[in-house]
Amino acid sequence: MSVRHVAVFRWKDGVGDDDVARIDAALAALPAQIPSLRAYHHGADLGLGEGRWGYGIVAECDDAEGWRAYDAHPAHQQVVVEVIHPCVAERAAVQIGG
Repeated sequence: MSVRHVAVFRWKDGVGDDDVARIDAALAALPAQIPSLRAYHHGADLGLGEGRWGYGIVAECDDAEGWRAYDAHPAHQQVVVEVIHPCVAERAAVQIGG
């Protein structure tokens, strides 16, 4: 069973377009570095409704082991700690089967 990891973020006050562009670039580099990623999408919310989060990531892996490899991968952890975490006010995540 494939696993889809969905994470959404609300940014801290003061996070701007340059910060989001840096996050986009860092995330875009991950699929080439993490073999267990089968599909990877990320970006700012399109603002099509109320009660939305500011940014989302969808990572698809073949199975739970693949997701764990992605989650623990040094390149992913570096992006989380150095690029994303300093901008995050709130985060929510879910893993679903597909």
